[in-house]
Amino acid sequence: MNKTNFPLMDALAQIARDKSISVYTLLDALANALVVAYKRMPGAAEEARVTIDADSGEIRVYGQELDEEGNVVREWDDTPDNFGRIAAQTAKHVVFQRIKEVERDMKYEEYSGREGDIVTGIVQQTDNRYTLLDLGHVEALLPQAEQVPFERYEHGMRLKTYIVEVRKTTKGPQIIVSRSHPGLIKRLFELEVPEISTGVVEIKAMSREPGHRTKIAVWSNDPNVDPVGACVGSRGGRVRMITNELKGERIDIIPFSEVPMDFVRSSLQPARVKEVKLDESNHTAIVVVPDGQLSLAIGKEGQNARLAARLTGWHIDIKSESQLDEGDVLSGEEWAEGEWVENESGELVWHSAEGDQTISAEEWSLADTNDVKEDGAKDSVAESDHEGDSAN
Repeated sequence: MNKTNFPLMDALAQIARDKSISVYTLLDALANALVVAYKRMPGAAEEARVTIDADSGEIRVYGQELDEEGNVVREWDDTPDNFGRIAAQTAKHVVFQRIKEVERDMKYEEYSGREGDIVTGIVQQTDNRYTLLDLGHVEALLPQAEQVPFERYEHGMRLKTYIVEVRKTTKGPQIIVSRSHPGLIKRLFELEVPEISTGVVEIKAMSREPGHRTKIAVWSNDPNVDPVGACVGSRGGRVRMITNELKGERIDIIPFSEVPMDFVRSSLQPARVKEVKLDESNHTAIVVVPDGQLSLAIGKEGQNARLAARLTGWHIDIKSESQLDEGDVLSGEEWAEGEWVENESGELVWHSAEGDQTISAEEWSLADTNDVKEDGAKDSVAESDHEGDSAN
């Protein structure tokens, strides 16, 4: 019987070209499947192997006799007369199954080890659990926990995301991506700022509250390159591209310094800092700012101070000049020494050293603002009285 099968080999070769799979990979999968098919036939040997000639497609089955240690002691050609028909029926199912497996493996290998990379996807669907992104020939999951609060992902929207995990599953690779991870900021700057991608400029530290504000500290390895200017770009073009991608999230770019006092001073930008004193014993930085800068230094709900503390690694205690001069008097009460700390909800709260008084950053800010308004009102009244006296 002529067991050559040129049509089978032509079909396998075409599939291999289309799917970028080795012909030998398909032949190996087909041979293994044919062994199973042979053993189901009446009178089949308990052990067997199948060979497929890579040129002619000729298929042969060899029955085997094994000793107690599993070694082959006898082998004979036991190819059934009708095995060509069985092979044809088996081939279609086996080949397509193997193609799926190989494609899944290839996709996994493509993304395996790419945790920390940035990818661009198109939003396919979204619900209260996750958003599904199309990365081209594989899909990625953007879970609710990795999304930025208040961002809305519309169908068809192009979105840059950060790969946090690649899992291997029976259905293919599962790629978990993030929009809230701080690493997304770093990768975006690497894309927009050539000096960072080449290593001339480094991002030394970063703190982020997704959707609201990010602070990054940058350093230049070349004295002729301004690290902040390189990140900002001409007329702010580079940082603007990143801000637009982040849907308006504010980014503060500050120069990194190995001198803690200078680093803490810069970290509170855009507020102006008059003086910084370091308390090494409890790793606290006492910062003095002009009266009109206190609210700006603390930020809305303590955000600026909180991000600065995370960026520098120092506990930051912010005081205005008048509070310092008056012995930290606020609303007629004297305050003992203390520090700004985060409560369970993440809000920055002042704790006195004696532990009996606390005040939130927002309350402090409001109190400072009210004091300024009251002082201004008193000055206005005084000026009005003075003008009245002059008129008389």
